[in-house]
Amino acid sequence: MKKKVATAALSLAFLMISVKLLPALRKAGRADRPAPLSQMVDMIAGPGRVEPISEEIQLGSELSGKLKTVNVQEGESIHKGQVLAVLQNDDYRAELAAAAAEVETKEASLRKIMNGAREQERGEAQASVHGAEAVMANAQAELARRQDLFQSGVISREELERFARQFEVAKDQYQEKLHHASLLNNGSREEDVAFAQADLRLAQANEAQAQARYEKSFIKSPIDGVVLRKHHRDGESVSNSAATPDPVLTIGDTQVLRVRVDIDEADVNKVRVGQAAYVTADAYGKQKVWGHVAQVGKLLGPKTIRTDEPTERVDRKFLEAIVELDPGAQLPMGLRVDTFVVTEGERVAAMRPLRPQM
Repeated sequence: MKKKVATAALSLAFLMISVKLLPALRKAGRADRPAPLSQMVDMIAGPGRVEPISEEIQLGSELSGKLKTVNVQEGESIHKGQVLAVLQNDDYRAELAAAAAEVETKEASLRKIMNGAREQERGEAQASVHGAEAVMANAQAELARRQDLFQSGVISREELERFARQFEVAKDQYQEKLHHASLLNNGSREEDVAFAQADLRLAQANEAQAQARYEKSFIKSPIDGVVLRKHHRDGESVSNSAATPDPVLTIGDTQVLRVRVDIDEADVNKVRVGQAAYVTADAYGKQKVWGHVAQVGKLLGPKTIRTDEPTERVDRKFLEAIVELDPGAQLPMGLRVDTFVVTEGERVAAMRPLRPQM
């Protein structure tokens, strides 16, 4: 009898405990239950590489020569138009000075033609005309006398011809002086002005060419940004070759970073501009840097980013996309990352932090 009473009491106590614990067990069961499929997040993964918003710009020299100075160091901030490096340019500077002096000479010549002769020059020319006229008149009188003497048989024909030649020379000199004085009095001829103007334009073109060549000895920054790599130092030689690029500096605008991603051809129809995305890297563990898809390519091609994984597929076509990271992201340029583009789902906002985590 006692055994039956004890069993009944034990059963009653177990029942009471079960009643109290049942709501908690039910609540825990609901928490462990998976979320509905409609709330799951679909993502596309692909390898990527970090680069500045401007891409990496390699600055070289348009001229081959020796570097006089390289004025910046790696990591230094630069601004647009800043002189980053200078080639040895003493010869180019001398050519520019000579071309500038030639322009000044041609300008003076043109002004002289346009302004005409001075009063002193006109007076000298008129005096020369009077002198030549007097010489011609004297030669003409001497010739007349020699003609009379020749008619009388006093002189020979040779002497007469000699005085005739003297008269012709005096007459030609008079005509030359008269023509010169006429030019001075009448001003510049149109063809003289046109020739002087053309001569000046040629000198100015030579000066512009020398100026352009001199300017090419200065390597300037085309953007505001940062020096990413310094390839050459002071005194080193650089070459201008289309076949073998020889950059002096690599620069980029790192205020905003982006990731160039290879999207497998099987997933290209799921990627759209504006979709949320994040990247991870082995060096940063599970931390995520968020951004959005800023650009999607239009042409499929071979894989451009290698992961060095043995199972990596290289026999498929890939589409290049650009993920722009949120402002404030700090990642080294060239870092290979894993990129995840969020294509669907209602939990994106909950997954994404308000600020970048790196």
